[in-house]
Formats: sequence, C-alpha cells, structure tokens
Amino acid sequence: MGFSHVGITDTDLASAEAHYQAWIEKGFHGAMDYMAKHGSKRTQPAELVAGTMRVISVRMDYQPPHAKDAEQVLREDDQAFISRYALGRDYHKVLRNRLQKLCEKIQSELANYPLENFQYRVFTDSAPVLEVALAEKAGLGWRGKHTLLLSREAGSWFFLGEIYTNLPLPIDPPSENHCGNCTKCIDICPTQAIVAPYQVDARRCISYLTIELKTSIPEEFRPLIGNRVYGCDDCQLTCPWNRFGQITQQDDFHVRHGLDDVSLITLFAWDEATFNEKMAGSAIYRIGHEQWLRNIAVALGNATSQPDITNALMSRAEDPSSLVKEHVRWALQQHHISV
Repeated sequence: MGFSHVGITDTDLASAEAHYQAWIEKGFHGAMDYMAKHGSKRTQPAELVAGTMRVISVRMDYQPPHAKDAEQVLREDDQAFISRYALGRDYHKVLRNRLQKLCEKIQSELANYPLENFQYRVFTDSAPVLEVALAEKAGLGWRGKHTLLLSREAGSWFFLGEIYTNLPLPIDPPSENHCGNCTKCIDICPTQAIVAPYQVDARRCISYLTIELKTSIPEEFRPLIGNRVYGCDDCQLTCPWNRFGQITQQDDFHVRHGLDDVSLITLFAWDEATFNEKMAGSAIYRIGHEQWLRNIAVALGNATSQPDITNALMSRAEDPSSLVKEHVRWALQQHHISV
C-alpha cells in the first residue's frame, strides 16, 4: 500500500485530552475555530465513529528526491521557500485512497473468518482526530518538543493517517521519547512559536500565519517570515533525528512545477487562472490566490532591495484585493518606497 509503518492502538486518550484542552484554553489555536469545535469527539474516537474499538495508525514518507536543498533556498532571499510536504500532490487524497484500499484488503481477508459487520472510517488530517497522540500510542514514534511525531527510523518527514474500526485487534506498545535534553527545534524557531517543550502557540507559527490565517499577518511577524511563502520546516531541518529521514517511494510526492527552486517574482506574476492551473491537486490550492499573493508580498518585502523586486511589488500596489494591497504597501515600505 506504500505505507512505511503501521501500528494499532485502543481509544483511550485521557492523558492527551487534558493536554489538548489546556492548549485550547490558552487560545494557542488562534483563528482555527475548528480545533475547539466537536466537543469530545476529538479525544474520544467512539464519539466520532460509533463502535470504534481500535485505531490503525499509518505513516507515509513524503521527503521528495532531488529537491533543492531547503537550507540553501532559505538563504537565497529572492527565492520562494515552500514546505517540503507541499512540493508534490495533495497528501489528503493520496493517503485516503491508500487507506481505503487497505480497508478493502482487510475486508477481503475477513471473508475467511467468522467475523461479520466490519465497520471502518478513514482519516488523514481531515476530521477531529488527535493524529499524533494516536500514532504515539500505536508505536509509530513519539511527540517531539516541536509537537510533531518523531521516529528513530524516519525522523519526522512523513504524513499520518488513521482507520477507526470496530475490529478487536491486538494493540502495539507505545513509543518511548528520545528527545532527551535537545532544544534545537525550540531555539531555531524564527518566531519563537514553541513557547515550551511540547507546546506550540499557533498564533506565532509561520505555518499558521501563511496557511491557516486568512486575514492580515501581524506586522511584528512579517520580517521574521523571511522567504517562507507556504509553511515552515525550520524545526524539522534542525532536528538531529531527521538525519534518518527517508526519501519517499511515492511519485505523487515528487516535486511538481519546480516549486523547490523558483523565484518570488515568478510566483508573484501568476494570475488567478495560472495559480489554479498550477496548484490543482496540490495542498497549496486551498489557500487560494489572494492569500498566496499576500504571502509572497511579505517575502518580497524581506528580500534584498533590487529593481526587479520593487518593480514586481509596484505592479500590484493597486491590487483589487485590499488584503494583497496592504501587504504590498508594507513590503514597499521595507524598500523605502511610499505609495
């Protein structure tokens, strides 16, 4: 099926529930209202899918081969940095299709056993599911201090998916934590979003600011975003465990449209039709063209001043979108140009 690891766990998330509720109460979820909805369905799987007894947790590596070195892209401030997970096709569809095939395989195997009424539902970052907590319990890895799942064999460059089922399957032992005294992810975060070990204030996180936040990016964070136009991988790039990161075996996650090595000016010139065409089938598509331009405008504001940078910004100084126009004007001010 293309999965790199699979584990099975029960539905007891009592310890994770307390941590999650405390995170919500601190307002660390920001404008992601969906994180606070659904009551206890997120922490009690049987409330989300009645009859759930077990969760089958899987991971699939996504690190693309032959992609331009991420740290080099970050150093070239006229280039666009896009989080490694979004360089290929949208993982939601890929994982859901594979999980569905796995369920069909399980169903065919059950035909040989006196067990009827196999029920299941598949998920991948698409419903109120505590993916990392379930994967940790299922033995796929441990929650790192940056809150992502870490594996001794694969670092953190992978997607997670789940199958909720009523099958009384044997469960796997949970993973042990191997972060030790390391604080590299905390230290490197450009916006200091990892406010304490295992605790991220999403309102400060560049991934949140460039993807989840739909309104104006707070000015205090704009210079810290650098050339990151979609997501941020700094905490993963610095993590020692990612020296064991695996290159994906899935063609779907290979780089598309040269997004690993492309200039900010090139992307800023895309009209909406071009954006929709190029980003079709990509996770980036969901933020839309307006938010895409907003992010790139900030990155252009952070780039080294040169005529082609300022000319690109001037071309959208009167953009019909008030959101884009605001960020373009801020960017021009960084180059000492008033409009």
